[in-house]
Amino acid sequence: MGKPIIIQRRGRSKRFEAPSFNYRGRATSPVSTEPLNAVVIDLVHCPGHSAPLAQIEYDGQRSLIIAPEGMRIGDSIIIGSNDNFGIGNIMKLDSIPEGSLVHNIETVPGDGGKLARGSGTFARVLMKSEQGVTLQLPSGKKKVFKADCRASIGVVAGSGRKEKPLLKAGKNYYALRRARKRMWPVVRKVAMNSVAHPFGGKHTHKKGRPNIAPKNAPPGRNVGKIRPRRTGRQR
Repeated sequence: MGKPIIIQRRGRSKRFEAPSFNYRGRATSPVSTEPLNAVVIDLVHCPGHSAPLAQIEYDGQRSLIIAPEGMRIGDSIIIGSNDNFGIGNIMKLDSIPEGSLVHNIETVPGDGGKLARGSGTFARVLMKSEQGVTLQLPSGKKKVFKADCRASIGVVAGSGRKEKPLLKAGKNYYALRRARKRMWPVVRKVAMNSVAHPFGGKHTHKKGRPNIAPKNAPPGRNVGKIRPRRTGRQR
C-alpha cells in the first residue's frame, strides 16, 4: 500500500509551517554609517531562535540582536566602531584582532548577520590578507569574508542547552519530531516479521540466517553486516 512521502505530507496541512506569529522578531545587527551607542534593556526568549535575544535601544529605536555570553541588562554596546573591542560590540572584520571569537557574521556587508547564530556557537578570526579576512566557522570550515563585513564580539549565549538530559523516551521522540527527524524510534530487525526483513520471523530473537550480506545481494536489499574480507578464527 505504501505511505505518503514527506513532500506529500507537507501539502496536506499546516503542520510543517513555522509558528512565526509567536516570534519576537528578526535579530539583526543595525546598519548605520556612524557609530551608535546602544543600551541593553531586556533579555528575551524567542521560539524561533535557539539562543536568547537582547533587546537594545539606540537613538529612540529598539531592535533585537543575538545575546552573547556575559551580556546583562543595562550593559552598553557600540555598533560600528573600529577601535572599541568589547563583548557584544559590532565591528568590521578588518578591525577585529586575530584570534578573537565572533558570532552573527555577515556574508554581505549590511545584511545583518547570517552565520554563527546558534546557541553556544562562535567563529574564530584566523588571518587577514588582501583577499579578505579568513574565519574558521563552527563547522571547522575556513571561509574568506570581505573586510567590510561585520560581526559581533563574543560567543553566543545558551551553550548548555543540549546538556540537560531527556530522561524519557517520549521527550526524545518529540525533540526529534520538532527537528523533522522522523526516523526514530528504529525497530530492531529481529523483532520484525519475516516479510519485512530477513532477520525477522519466528518467536525468538534467533536470526535463522547469517547476518552477513550474500555475494549476490542486489542493490537495496535488506541485509545485515557488510561482507567482511574473511571469517573464522585467524590462525
